[in-house]
Amino acid sequence: MSKTTFPAALVVAILVGLGVAWGQVESEQFKGKIFHAEPLKPIDSRVSVKVGDTAPDFTLPSITGERVSLSQYRGKKNVVLSFVPAAFTPVCSQQWPGYRMIQDMFDALDATVIGITTDNLPSLFAWTQEMGGIPFPVLSDFWPHGKVSSEYGILRGDGTSERALFVVDKSGVIRYIDVHDINERPPLDRLLQQLEALNKHKTKK
Repeated sequence: MSKTTFPAALVVAILVGLGVAWGQVESEQFKGKIFHAEPLKPIDSRVSVKVGDTAPDFTLPSITGERVSLSQYRGKKNVVLSFVPAAFTPVCSQQWPGYRMIQDMFDALDATVIGITTDNLPSLFAWTQEMGGIPFPVLSDFWPHGKVSSEYGILRGDGTSERALFVVDKSGVIRYIDVHDINERPPLDRLLQQLEALNKHKTKK
């Protein structure tokens, strides 16, 4: 049975038409609990992988108590690795709930998001609970500190990761990289377009 997909631009237009800017739904629970810092240096690392490379495999602990490996999705799902800098910060607290809003789109595009930060598990658990739960795996790259972020070349000098997206196809190959200005959310429509392109390529085979 084929899955129905919708153009990424149409999805974004629908959200805007409904008055919902993706990821900008502020929870009452977050009032007074978000750490606001001055704008940071946009990018403070040098990515060490490129499109066409096999994505470095890893196994990290998740907030559910399980250990999750990138390789467990090989041959099953396209993967969006979403690295964000820190729990309980403004942009991060909007980005992942935005992905939750379009979870059906990721499902339709045969993709799963994996969220990764260098925070420890208790902090990540508390943060995701405040966000009302996150429907995809949330992993801690806390110890050895930032090891996975470092392997991808996105560990910042302060020990946090860049705000970065890596789209990894079902064969384990990196197909898209966006190491974004840490102070801004990566464009949602661009991410969806990359996933749509993977599905179109598969259909043509």
